[in-house]
Amino acid sequence: MAKIKFILNNEMRTVDVEPNETLLDVLRDKMGVKSPKCGCDRGDCGACAVMIDGKSVRSCLVFAIEVNGQEVTTLEGISQPKLTKLQEAFIQFNSFQCGYCAPGVIISATELLNNNPHPDLEEIKEALSGNLCRCTGYQPIFEAIMDVSRKRKK
Repeated sequence: MAKIKFILNNEMRTVDVEPNETLLDVLRDKMGVKSPKCGCDRGDCGACAVMIDGKSVRSCLVFAIEVNGQEVTTLEGISQPKLTKLQEAFIQFNSFQCGYCAPGVIISATELLNNNPHPDLEEIKEALSGNLCRCTGYQPIFEAIMDVSRKRKK
C-alpha cells in the first residue's frame, strides 16, 4: 500500500493505493467519482477518459500511483460550478442517447477546444477517434463541437 496525494477536480486529495490499482478503479471505488466508466478495460473505447495535467488519458491504463503530485480532472471537475458551453451544446444538439460515452467524449472534446479553439471537422474526428459511441453515429457530437467553435469566433 502506498499513500498518494494529488489534486482531483481542484481539491487536494490523499488516498492509499495498491501498486497495481488503476486510476479508474481508485476514482470510482475509493473516491466516489462515477463519470469515468469501464467500457473495455483496454484503453480502446475512451469511456474512462480523464485529464491529467490537462491532457486526456485513458484512466484504465494508468496506475493510480502514477498521478502522485499531479492534477486529475474528471467530468465532475469540468462541470463545476455549472455546465460548460460545450456541455450545453451537447444538450442542444441531442448529442448523446444512452450517455455511456458522454464523459469521455466531453473530456476529449474539452482538451481539443482548449488546444485548438477553432478545429475543422477532420480535426474534431481525429481528436475523438479514441472515443467509441454506439448510439449516435457521431454526427450530433461533431455538430455540437463545431457550434461551440463557431460561437467562439464571434
